[in-house]
Amino acid sequence: MKMPTLLVCSCAIVLIAANSPAPSPSYTNDFEKAEVGKAPDDMMILDGTFAVREVDGNKCLELAPDPVGSYGALFGPEGMTAMDVKARIWAASSGKRFPEAGIGVDDAGGYKLFLIPAKHTLELRKGDDPVASVPFDWKDGGWTWLRLRIEPKDEKTWAISGKAWAQPQSEPEKWTISASDAEAPSAGKASLWGSDFSEQPIRFDDLSVTPVK
Repeated sequence: MKMPTLLVCSCAIVLIAANSPAPSPSYTNDFEKAEVGKAPDDMMILDGTFAVREVDGNKCLELAPDPVGSYGALFGPEGMTAMDVKARIWAASSGKRFPEAGIGVDDAGGYKLFLIPAKHTLELRKGDDPVASVPFDWKDGGWTWLRLRIEPKDEKTWAISGKAWAQPQSEPEKWTISASDAEAPSAGKASLWGSDFSEQPIRFDDLSVTPVK
């Protein structure tokens, strides 16, 4: 028996839809429902001592200042490539010693957007390698927003864009630092990073990850 053409097409559409990967969900975390004194269960700590703390009536994720080093954690949905990551970060200097902190995309080896207070710059890195930097007036002992986005620019190139602004300022309309890459990124999670060179805690709050279509 020959199946009607319309029915065959409908079956094919259903099969394609069933086999297509579901879009990655968005992710947010302000830590208000998290347990104080431990790292959230939905985060993957790569290294360092991270725990939720309550500071001035607000819960946030804190990187302990001891031992001094460079540490990171992964968060958000798995298997993402094009994404928009946002977070705010608190850090402070101690004498002539300054911290470094940032956020990243596509796991530990992906692009990262870093605050470099000792150089008064905002830096874009691929893995651990700097690829671009711009001047940035960091507010010592205050909260700074960071936003990093990676998306296809065309069929052969990926665009990476970043911006930073001190709280309570408004988010700048334009991206302030950018780069392009002919190499497609590896799928992964978003990330956060801190180097507590000032021996002061580094705090993270209001994390978000949005898939870029």
